[in-house]
Order: sequence, then C-alpha cells, then structure tokens
Amino acid sequence: MKSTLSIIAISICIAYPTFSAAQEKTSTLNDQSSVAVTIYNQNLALIKDQRKLTLDKGLNDLAFRGVSAQIRPETALLRSLNPNNKINILEQNFDFDLLTPQKLLEKNTGKQIRFSSVNPVTGIETIQPATVLSTHGGITLKLADRIVTNPKGNYIFEQIPDNLRDQPTLVTKLTNSVDKEQTVELGYLTGGLSWKADYVAELSHDDSHLDLTGWITLNNQSGTAYNNAKLQLVAGDINQVQQQPRRDLGRVAMMEMKSMADSNVAEESLFEYHLYSLNNPTDLAHNQTKQVALLTANSVPVEKEFVLQGNNYYYGRSYNDIGQKIKVAVFVGFKNNEQSHLGLPIPKGIVRVYKNDSQDRAQFVGEDSIDHTPKNEDIRLKLGDAFDVTANKKQTDFKKARYNPPHHAAYESAYEIELKNAKPEAITVTIREPIPSDWKVLQESHSHKKTASGTAEWQITIPAESTKKLNYRVLVQY
Repeated sequence: MKSTLSIIAISICIAYPTFSAAQEKTSTLNDQSSVAVTIYNQNLALIKDQRKLTLDKGLNDLAFRGVSAQIRPETALLRSLNPNNKINILEQNFDFDLLTPQKLLEKNTGKQIRFSSVNPVTGIETIQPATVLSTHGGITLKLADRIVTNPKGNYIFEQIPDNLRDQPTLVTKLTNSVDKEQTVELGYLTGGLSWKADYVAELSHDDSHLDLTGWITLNNQSGTAYNNAKLQLVAGDINQVQQQPRRDLGRVAMMEMKSMADSNVAEESLFEYHLYSLNNPTDLAHNQTKQVALLTANSVPVEKEFVLQGNNYYYGRSYNDIGQKIKVAVFVGFKNNEQSHLGLPIPKGIVRVYKNDSQDRAQFVGEDSIDHTPKNEDIRLKLGDAFDVTANKKQTDFKKARYNPPHHAAYESAYEIELKNAKPEAITVTIREPIPSDWKVLQESHSHKKTASGTAEWQITIPAESTKKLNYRVLVQY
C-alpha cells in the first residue's frame, strides 16, 4: 500500500492542472490578513477569517480553502469589508470529501482508471485499463476479462474529481461589483475547537492560605490551523437549537474590561456570559493542545472544614448501628473577592490541590470541580476523607408518637454519634443531618442550628487525640 500512495501522489501532481473548474478563483491561508477565533464552552467556535482577494467584476466562482473541517455551512457569511464594494452570494457548497487514495477510488467507482503491476520475476511493469467495481470491504477491479479483488499494484488516475479537495473548502458562486483588491471576511460557526480551565492550588503549611494558579487549555481538532489568531474565550452556557446557532453571537455589547492578575488575559462581560481575551495573538495548530496562563493569586485565605453528612432514611423506622468508622469529609473553602486577592469571574474547571511535605516536596492532596463562579461568591472544594477523624453512629431509641392533624404518623427517635480525633491538635466537625417532613429536636447534648427547612447542623469541637459524643432526640411527623 505504501507504493500505492506514492504513485497516487505523483499522478495527482501531474494531473492537477486539468482540474475541471479551470476558471475557479482560489483563496488559501496565504491570503489571510487576520483571523479571530472565539471559543465557547460547548464545542463551538466563531471564526472571523479576513483575506485580501482580487475578484473579477461580475460572476465569480471562489474556492475558500483552509476552512474548518467541522464548519456549519448554514452559518457561513462572506462579506466585503471595502465600503465601495458589494458582494452578493448566489450559491455556496462545502466540499468536505478530502483527497485520499480511498476517496479517489470511491469517486471512480464504475469508471475506468489504469492499473500498474510489476512481474516479481522479470521486474517488468505492466499498465492496463481497469474498471473500479467496488470499494466496500476491499477493492474489486475488472481487468480485461477477469474480476480481481485487492490486487497488488498501483492505481493511476487521470484527474481529480470535481468535488474532491485536498483540504476542506467552501465553494461560493457570487457577484462582485469591482475588480480591485479588497478585504473579505468569512464568518462561520464550527465544532472541533474547545477550551477548559484548570487550576493548581498549593496549601500553606498550616492550611490557612493557598496560592492559586489558573490555566486555559485549548484543543484544536477542527481540521485547520489558526495562525497569529486573535483568541477569545466565552465562559457560560449558550442555548443552541438543533445545532443551528445564531449568527449574531459576536455582536453583543461589551463592558467592564478587567485584566486578570499577572497574566496575558483580559476579562469582560458579554451579554450574560464572560469573555476572556488573550492580549497577544497566538498560533493554534490542528491537533494541538495549548495552555495559556489565566490568573495568579497568592495567599488566598482558606477555611478548612470537617463534615459528617447524615441521611434521612433512619428517622422513620427502628435501626441498631447505623455505621461504624464512618468517613468524615474534609473541605477547604475561600471567597472569590478582592480581599482574598481574587474578585474576578472564574470559569468552571478542576482545581487540583497540593501541599508540601516536611522536605518541601509538593504532594497531591485532592481535587474537585467548580462551576462558573461570579465575583464575591464562595468556592468550596472537597479534597477527600480525613484519615484521623472517624465517627460511629447508632440509634438508641425508637417509638411511635402521637401526631397532630394534618399528619398521619409520628415517630420519636434518639441517636448517639461518637466522634474520634486521632490528630495532635483540636478540630471542629460539622454534623449535618437531613431530617424529613415536620421535625423538632426534643433533647440534645449540644445546641443545633436549623440551617434549612430539612437540615439540622451541629458544630462539635474535639480536643487532640480525644473522643466526643453528640446525643439528640427528635420528633418527626409525617
């Protein structure tokens, strides 16, 4: 097959001038004067490709090469940026069948080509006419009076089929009012371009502060390159109807421009979303993943929290032990405000947290995902479960109780939660119990707060290497 590919390449080079659209005008990336790329969160990008062209006055067939292979043709809009010129689009076609040996054979099914074979004994090459019968599951040819499958040899083609291109091409039939050089812009929506935010946080020795670094990760699988591109990123969830995006996504009023701290990215409002613009143009090659610095914030104050999360299923019937050595989750949280050296809209992504050990070597201690976070909002990360903090929980009493209308059942139950702290310092554990229906705490060893209509919360401080118990009795009416 290697020899087949080389023969095809040679044949194409020889036959290329006979391409059937001889009067077609071609625009390549060499004509490009600028390109702007706006990438959205949902595998969607807006491309504004500007090129300098000289078209004939009147009717033109223009092949716009180097567009994205995942272009949405129904969104394409070609216009002249010269004020004294007018372009009218009559017809446009997206040719996405790319030039490959397999495609050449498929396009010539039922047609006659030439087949070259070499006698392994004499080394003499024989070229003879052949008809391509099928390319499904292999290659079937008719050679003279024989039908041959997957023959060993090379295929020779006289010309390239009209609708087969060596790269994705938008072919436009248009009328043009002048025959001078002009700047045209092709705008379109495409898939194949995506971005995400990733964050690295380093906790201080005493877990009271962290240093936060944000990165933008760009991925280009669109089938073309964007050189020296003006790159912008939109954070937010844009509504799309049946993959027919609106063409005016780039025309929303901008306001409130800010620079991200210590980075080459600027942030601004865009309708109900946020737009991040790279201050310097960048190259984004096909099949490339690139990272760009987004933000840096040092000494961000954090709060560390231990949480024992309960369930609501054991308030309606009798249980014995509910759980032994129950895991206690550990969280760190901080505020996205200026006092914390942040205060900017933060795109959704994954925050990976590290902490130095006793020899100043960074160790991974957990990760969590965050959603798009406006300024002045809290960010809370679950890093894992504490090793040295555990809990035992059991139901110490359960009985039916008298209920009041409109309720139809009531239960009174009591619980004991034993918290164990094996750490060399005191800690505070938040016990969060979701209690169903209409409830009331009758007795408790520690005071609770009703943080929501169905949630009771206790804050229990446990001395170093000690144990504490929470006892409480609750009435639930259904």
